[in-house]
Amino acid sequence: MEKKVTLWSYLADNSRPVSSLFYFALIMTIFFASAPQVFFAPKFHQAVLTVIPIIIFLVIPLVFIVTMGEIDLSFASTFGFAAWVFASLVKYFSFDPFLGFIIGVIGGAVVGVLMGCLVVYGRISSLVASLGALFLIRGFLFVVSDSKSITVIEVRDHWMHAALVGKFYGFPMQCFWAAIFIIIAYYLYHRHVFGVHVHHVGDNPESAAQMGVNVDLTRIYCFMFCGIGAGFAGIFSTLINFTWWPTQGFGYLLLGLAAVFVGGTPTWGGVGTIFGAVFGSGVIAYMETGIVAMGWSGLWRQFFNGLIIILALLGHRFHGNRIR
Repeated sequence: MEKKVTLWSYLADNSRPVSSLFYFALIMTIFFASAPQVFFAPKFHQAVLTVIPIIIFLVIPLVFIVTMGEIDLSFASTFGFAAWVFASLVKYFSFDPFLGFIIGVIGGAVVGVLMGCLVVYGRISSLVASLGALFLIRGFLFVVSDSKSITVIEVRDHWMHAALVGKFYGFPMQCFWAAIFIIIAYYLYHRHVFGVHVHHVGDNPESAAQMGVNVDLTRIYCFMFCGIGAGFAGIFSTLINFTWWPTQGFGYLLLGLAAVFVGGTPTWGGVGTIFGAVFGSGVIAYMETGIVAMGWSGLWRQFFNGLIIILALLGHRFHGNRIR
């Protein structure tokens, strides 16, 4: 007999993305009420929509990683590495920007695979391994660039710039590509056997292995996907700003992690949500600008980011056992 779907049963089955939507709606209500002259201005939201896709490219793959029971801090440096590959090829070797884009994303994927192999075959904690990789890659970028930025203003006249980060009736094109990324990730996470394996590995890796899941390969694939997302984010950011700099991506480290946890993916593995991560990205993106728009000092941003992370994790913990 087919189960009857009611509003309450739907909310119970989707409590994590719904709670993330609640956090997003709550802060937007506060911001609209506190600074209506800013938040009712279309140009303000256009500016925020320019940034949100960058966060989404980073956060969505992290949902896979955290669901799997791991963590990857190296994505912030992979962000800068992939962008450095792209900018260097275009600036110093006169590569076609689209070819440079492809090679840059592949570079991010390679870093992700190496990160996964370090965790899987090196038997090192993903927290420790990715922390080391974070500083290793960052130091490498400082050395090879001599701490100097790379300007790629020439991509402005290439078709790829308009197609990837141009405007469509005032709407940033990167939002369109981020939406495609979300759809693909949602299918992999919720509808594909790979997503089932990720959930099983995160819930109980020993049991998953007994069921025939290749636990090691699943972990490596997740880290590779994280590298691909960081590559997209880094190159899109470079295309928007026409500049690469050695510290690029480092500012997204805590923001990306915050968006994952606010988005309904708890730290204990086995559960998570893609749509919740999208709302979490919106919470973090608007939090960064909304505090200043309200007339508060930008120093309050980290305080409220930390507060909302703690509240979100407490909410997950209170109903986590029931969901699992």
